[in-house]
Amino acid sequence: MTEVALTGRLLVATPLLVDPNFDRTVVLVLDHDGDGTLGVVVNRPTAVPVREVLPAWSELAEPLPMVFQGGPVALDSALGLAELRSVPRPGAGEPLGWRRVHGDLGLVDLDIPPEMLAAEISAFRVYAGYAGWSSGQLERELAQGAWYVVDPAPGDAFTLDPDRTWRAVLRRQRGELALLSTFPEDPALN
Repeated sequence: MTEVALTGRLLVATPLLVDPNFDRTVVLVLDHDGDGTLGVVVNRPTAVPVREVLPAWSELAEPLPMVFQGGPVALDSALGLAELRSVPRPGAGEPLGWRRVHGDLGLVDLDIPPEMLAAEISAFRVYAGYAGWSSGQLERELAQGAWYVVDPAPGDAFTLDPDRTWRAVLRRQRGELALLSTFPEDPALN
C-alpha cells in the first residue's frame, strides 16, 4: 500500500464504521507518520464549558466555548487547537506556545498564559482526549473502507454547527461521497 500523507486532512467515518466512538465523526489528523496517527474528532461537543476545566482559556474558545471530545484515548487530558490570524512567513518562526500542524492550524501549549497567544489566533478549541492509531492501524482501516480521506475546508476544525459537520463535509465532495451525505441514521427505517 502506498504511503498517503494524512497530516492536516480529514477522516470522515463511512456508514460502515459502526464503532460508537467514531459513528458519523469527522477527525482532523494532527500527526501521521511511521509511528502512528493522532487526530481529534471535530464534531463531538460535550456539555462541559471550557471555563470549568481551563478558565483562563474560556474567552478564546468563544463563540462555542464547550470542550469537545477529541476521541476515546486519554479523556483526562486536554489538547488545544488554534488557527492563526495569518500564516507566518517561512523562516519567521511560529508564535510562542503554538506548534504548526498544517497551514494556519496548530497545537497550543495550554500551560502558557493565554494572553501570549490571544492576539495571534482567530479560532481556538479545547479537546478532551484524542483519536489514536498505532503504526499501520489506520492504513488497515482505510483499506477496509472505514474512512474517507478528504481535504479540509476553512473552518472545519472550528465549526459552529458540529451536529451537521459529517453531512456538510460529505455534501461538498464530488460524486458518490456527496450522495452519501443523505445516508439515513438507521438504514433499516428507510
